[in-house]
Amino acid sequence: MPSTVKAPPEQDAALSHGLKQRHLSMIALGGVIGAGLFVGSGTGIAAAGPSIVLAYALSGLLVMLVMRMLGEMSAAYPSSGSFSAHAERAVGPWAGFTAGWSFWVLLCTAVGLEGIGAAKIVTGWVPGTPEWAWVALFMLVFLGTNLAAVKNFGEFEFWFAALKVGAITLFLVLGVLAVTGVLPGSDSPGLANLTGEGGLLPGGTDGLVVGLLASIFAYGGLETVTIAAAESENPVKGVATAVRTAMWRIAVFYVGSMAVIVTLVPWNAKAVVEKGPYVAALDHIGIPGAGQLMNVVVFVALLSAMNANIYGSSRIAYSLVERGQGPRFLGRVSGGVPRTAVLASSVFGFLCVVLSYWRPDDVFAWLLNMIGAVILVVWILIAVSQLLLRRRIEREAPERLVVRMWAFPWLTWVALAGMAAVFVLMAREPATRTQLYWSGGMTAVLAAVGYGWQRARERR
Repeated sequence: MPSTVKAPPEQDAALSHGLKQRHLSMIALGGVIGAGLFVGSGTGIAAAGPSIVLAYALSGLLVMLVMRMLGEMSAAYPSSGSFSAHAERAVGPWAGFTAGWSFWVLLCTAVGLEGIGAAKIVTGWVPGTPEWAWVALFMLVFLGTNLAAVKNFGEFEFWFAALKVGAITLFLVLGVLAVTGVLPGSDSPGLANLTGEGGLLPGGTDGLVVGLLASIFAYGGLETVTIAAAESENPVKGVATAVRTAMWRIAVFYVGSMAVIVTLVPWNAKAVVEKGPYVAALDHIGIPGAGQLMNVVVFVALLSAMNANIYGSSRIAYSLVERGQGPRFLGRVSGGVPRTAVLASSVFGFLCVVLSYWRPDDVFAWLLNMIGAVILVVWILIAVSQLLLRRRIEREAPERLVVRMWAFPWLTWVALAGMAAVFVLMAREPATRTQLYWSGGMTAVLAAVGYGWQRARERR
């Protein structure tokens, strides 16, 4: 295990710093509004009922702790490798290898899934067109923008994020007006939907657990801002600002919107699952064309996630290669962009799309199970890395602690306990148990390969 805090790795020197502060601020603001919030929250509401608000609050607290820990390390040592570089510095090269490549697989697979989701929406607007052709078009567009310059990624994300933030802010304003009975043509539902139909915990603790697990994975994508910060004009300021505003963003966008939905609409209404909770709420308050309006918002969220994940996966791959943990050809940089890594990440994502059509019941299902719990593995490595690095940074480079984890080390241990609890809950649920096994298997294989590579390198 390394005994000293090393200087920031030089691998990011070849990358451009084309992201402006406005790009980074909007990526931080809009990155928290993922497709999972719009697409997957209906299932959580159907299982948990009004307690979905508690589920999102609990998982949001865990995510805030993770972001604070990651922010502390990323502000001290900005790197496109983010948590992978921090894990290598704190635990050893094998840990950085494991965190980085598992996250790369997760992001590339997510690119394919988001492309499929966006294509399904478009084929509803343009019937008779093949889904795969739309996915290919989206891939080519974002491949082109990410190959050209990092500022193109930033500009796309700026406007995508602005649309998402504007849409959910409008939803919250209309929802609060409807809840209070101020919106013309709507009567306040009071507490009827919260206390009726089984009360606050209609599904009992089992329903709350399902809602909690669904909410955990809706927060994916928050890590992108710490990856992007390394290519911004002022990486330390960017990370610090993003991390310090994470609390209110999670509270307002996630917990706030869930509270509005379950107050307005009965949790067991069929529309919550069939149409989606946001459409159900907008229909309830009489907003014309609510379904198509939310389809546009979800479409934008999916495209935003595709763009961000192509970017994030290429930078993680580039960082790994520059640290000697991957094939060298992925580390080639041209015009300040790791173009080979961008291309490889996009190709892997499109192969996932091909598998979804060719082998949906075995190979593709296996791939989905394999990435199911990867984010938790990454979060655990973030917490362990922060636990080990904090004391060394305080001792050897205290000026780097621009962002500090709250109540260290107690809240770090609380976060680790929370992650362990989520693993236990996943093992209890048949639907998530398989994901746990396959993700654990992939993590073990990557850790073994990384450790073998590390030992081989030490013997040279």
